[in-house]
Amino acid sequence: KLEDRAARVAAVTMRLRNQRQGVAQVLAPFQLSMVDLERLRNLMRQEMEKGLSKVTNNQASVRMLPTFVCHLPDGSEEGDFLALDLGGTNFRVLLVQVKRQQEGGIHMINEIYNIPTEITQSTAAELFDHIVKCIVEFQTKYNMLGSILPLGFTFSFPCKQISLDKGILLRWTKGFSASGTVGEDVVNLLREAIKRQKNIDVDVVALVNDTVGTMMACAYADPKCEVGLIVGTGSNACYMEEMRNVETVEGDEGRMCINMEWGAFGDDGVIDHYITSFDNRVDKESLNAGQQRYEKLISGMYLGEIVRYILLELVSHKAVFKGKDSSVLQTKNIIPTKFLTQIEDLYNIRDILEDIGLKISLEDAEVVKEVCHAVTSRAAKLCAAGIAAVVEKIRENKHMTKLEVTVGVDGTLYKMHPFFSKKLHETVALLAPNCNVKFLLSEDGSGKGAALIAAVACHTKAPQ
Repeated sequence: KLEDRAARVAAVTMRLRNQRQGVAQVLAPFQLSMVDLERLRNLMRQEMEKGLSKVTNNQASVRMLPTFVCHLPDGSEEGDFLALDLGGTNFRVLLVQVKRQQEGGIHMINEIYNIPTEITQSTAAELFDHIVKCIVEFQTKYNMLGSILPLGFTFSFPCKQISLDKGILLRWTKGFSASGTVGEDVVNLLREAIKRQKNIDVDVVALVNDTVGTMMACAYADPKCEVGLIVGTGSNACYMEEMRNVETVEGDEGRMCINMEWGAFGDDGVIDHYITSFDNRVDKESLNAGQQRYEKLISGMYLGEIVRYILLELVSHKAVFKGKDSSVLQTKNIIPTKFLTQIEDLYNIRDILEDIGLKISLEDAEVVKEVCHAVTSRAAKLCAAGIAAVVEKIRENKHMTKLEVTVGVDGTLYKMHPFFSKKLHETVALLAPNCNVKFLLSEDGSGKGAALIAAVACHTKAPQ
């Protein structure tokens, strides 16, 4: 009996060892060294320079789009403003009351409206008519019909801005595909939809990317905030660049916020070294195959799918769920990204996977936890390499040996994941040792930030 027991223990030990080796082998491409990350930081910096140059901008994967936001808030802005926030599954309308900072700051009321999938994938007219219908509902509810307020429009998709209130949609992302919009001025599409309603009038003064709104909202609280970062459904960054370096816009004086549109970093193949076979499968199955390659390694819309493909690979090697029905993993998007934020407790993992029809042991739960950690940790490190490139650029622009700078951040992955932010901060500190980088969580950058950009625009236009 003792011999039988010893044999069983030996067999289990061998099986666990083989399982561990199989998992480690599959996850090996997700383990990035400092050399890998420094190389990525330098590649991002090269693409930034390429995007800022008038000669190479058209070939750059990081487009470095001018936003025509040239001033950060100074606390003296005041007035009532509307803000619209379109950038994901929900659309918001906000009334933002801005008072001078010493008189109480900012008060907001907002309503959330759903955009059905059939609208996001319909036509320009249907999409913008739906948006305006929501504005009418909001103004009716708060007895605002008839009042003309300045409006900041947060539109979180890649746009080439021609001026503060004019932007050409370059492409849809995040599952949107409304026809008749790409190549069009989205502010004009909004204004045309407003005209079709007849019973409202709105003064659209600024088109805002959510990343820029995040930076502005945080700069209102911290004057050292010169960078905006989104890590949620998608990922993007912006920062204040010296006008002398922005060759795509006339003028050398002052600064301008640059919307990097860094999600497309690597669309030209420069980061193929970092892209695994699992990433390629996710990309191939996405609505925009071959585009937004960097974003697809980092952002919440894709991490659950990367985990699913890794688990399928481990199942094929019999390294996990051995003997259990795992066919549910063949279902696209069966693992939501919020699952990755709930993986610290093994019993919790088991309960969540049972909810989607996958019965697993605690031993399997440990493997799933390791897979989720590897995918999220890589995402945080890759994101950190981008931020390190940005803050180093700012430091060099200012000719400083040591820079103190704040990054305003928004996005559910950053806010909700138990260790993503910590890993991001630690990696930025390693990759940008000459920069003391503080991260400030945005309080509604896409709403408050949009209103502040409208407020700053009205303030700077008004006679002093």
